[in-house]
This record gives sequence, C-alpha cells and structure tokens, in this order.
Amino acid sequence: MSDRLIVAVVFIAAFMLTWLLRRYALAGRLMDIPNERSSHSIPTPRGGGVAIVLIFLTVLLVMGSLQWLPWRFIIGIVGAGACVAVLGFLDDHGHIAVRWRLLGHFSSAAWALYWLGGLPPLLVFGYTFDLGVMGHVLAAVYIVWLLNLYNFMDGIDGLASVEAICVGLGGAVLYLLLGADSTLVRVPMLFAAAVAGFLCWNFPPARIFMGDVGSCFLGLVLAVLSLQAAWFKTELLWAWIILLGVFVVDATFTLLRRLVRGDKVYEAHCSHAYQYAARHYAAHSVVTLAVMLINLVWLLPMAVLVGLGYLDGLLGVIMAYLPLVLLAIKFKAGQLEKA
Repeated sequence: MSDRLIVAVVFIAAFMLTWLLRRYALAGRLMDIPNERSSHSIPTPRGGGVAIVLIFLTVLLVMGSLQWLPWRFIIGIVGAGACVAVLGFLDDHGHIAVRWRLLGHFSSAAWALYWLGGLPPLLVFGYTFDLGVMGHVLAAVYIVWLLNLYNFMDGIDGLASVEAICVGLGGAVLYLLLGADSTLVRVPMLFAAAVAGFLCWNFPPARIFMGDVGSCFLGLVLAVLSLQAAWFKTELLWAWIILLGVFVVDATFTLLRRLVRGDKVYEAHCSHAYQYAARHYAAHSVVTLAVMLINLVWLLPMAVLVGLGYLDGLLGVIMAYLPLVLLAIKFKAGQLEKA
C-alpha cells in the first residue's frame, strides 16, 4: 500500500469519525455553551478531538504491526498520547484539579522521553552541548508547556487544527529535503492527514470543537515529533521550534505579561493576541488563514534554512520570532481585558 493511499485513508477515516462524533454530541447534547470568556456565540458540539486521537494512534499501531515504524517510538507516543487524551476527555466532561492534570502531563512526558532516549545534544552557535539529566528535565518541561500552550491557543475556529497541519507538513518537508528515510516522513504526514479530516468540520464557522482531549494531544504529539527530529539531525529541533512559533510566542508572551501584572495565570481569560485579533476583525477565518499564511510564507522558509544548515538554529529562532513578538504587542497579547 502506497503512502499516498494510507494518507487518504487516514483523512477519510478522521472525517467520517468526526461526523459520527458530531451526531453523537448533538443527540446527547454534549455542547459547548458560550459564556463571557467564549469566542463563539452559539452552542457547538464538543469532543471532536477524539477522532484525531483514535485515528492517529490506530494507524501507528497498524504500521507497527506491519513493521513500517519502530515499536520503540510507537510505544512512547501511543502511551503518552493516550494518557494525555484520557485526561483531556475527563476534563472535558467534568473537572480535574490542576495538580492532577500536571502530574499526568509530566508522567506522560517522562514516558515518551524514556522511549525516545531523552533530549539529544543541542547545537548552539556551532557548539554541541549534552545536558545529561538536566536536559531530560528541560525536555519534560518543554513537552508539558507545549501541550498546555496548545490548549490555551485552541480558542477560535480552526486555529489549532491549521497550526498542527502546517507544522506537521513542515516537518515532513524538512525530512524530504534532508533525504530522510520514509519512516520519518510518514508520521508527520499521517498526523497532518488525521487533523485535516477533523478540520473539515472545525474550519470557521466550526460545526464541532476538538476540546481538551484534542488540543492537549496535538501539543504533546508535536513536542514528541520535534524531539524525534532532533535525534535525526540536531538542527531540526530548532527548525520545529520555528515552525511552532505562532503558538509559542502568543502563549508565552501572554503568560509572561499576566505574570508580571500579578494575574492568576491558571484562571480562564481571553487576552491572547489571536483572541484580540479575532474580535478586531470580527471573524475567526481571517485570523486562522493569517496564521496559515505566516506559517507557509515566513516560518517554513526560516525552518528550512536552519534545517539545511544555512542558518544557526538559535539565531534562526530569534530572527523568526521577532516579527511574531511585534505582532503579539500590536494585538495586545496579555493586555488587561476591558470589563
């Protein structure tokens, strides 16, 4: 079976399963009801991220059984992904205390890192640093932060889905340009295909939301794939961090600004740059498409320069992020919300 056919099957399966989940949510009245913090105005079915989780993890297990992917990688990402998804599902249907969520997130990160081999040596301005145990701790924090910031950034129609597709396809492009084995190219392609099937129902105006089960899962998978890429070539970690720039900058800038102001950062808010932008343009589609354009026109070329070794990784991140920081300032990321 060709890779193109597998990608098509994954896309169709995710599309159909999302359709079924939407019907189930409507029948069971599993709806996201708008409140003063919401970016939507009508009740919308939720939990569609289950489709992404089930389809992607299933295809990984099938490919492992066919020996098309290494089992060590599959065990790591399936175990961690399933744990994060279950926590998100439970939180979608009730409430889990922050401390228990973080415990589950760090446990998932540790599981994934064990099977990946931890954090590979980092290349910074031409020098290689092996951080040892401290590197593994930093990698766990990186995974947990990325999966949580992804949850924070899932606030308008289609945004989290478009970001995941752009980053996944960008990672696949980097592998292809570097002549990597098809095994490495395959996973981000299949991931993007699963998210694309869901996006057909989530693009503005969204007919279903992914919920925490989907957003946290996407963040974890992208973090794990970026670390896997770094084991193939050290520079690729920086390249993936560049690809993730829109979400990393908005979420981190907003968090820091709220911390400095003394806000309770664990409380819900709608002060991210993308939320201010959506209110400014009175349209989710404008912001979602703008993020796609930024990814394709600015971040992907910068990531390619870093991945191919034409630009130092850390310098590339700084250069790629600078315009994003200016955009975050322009759109008031973290600024106090008016009553």
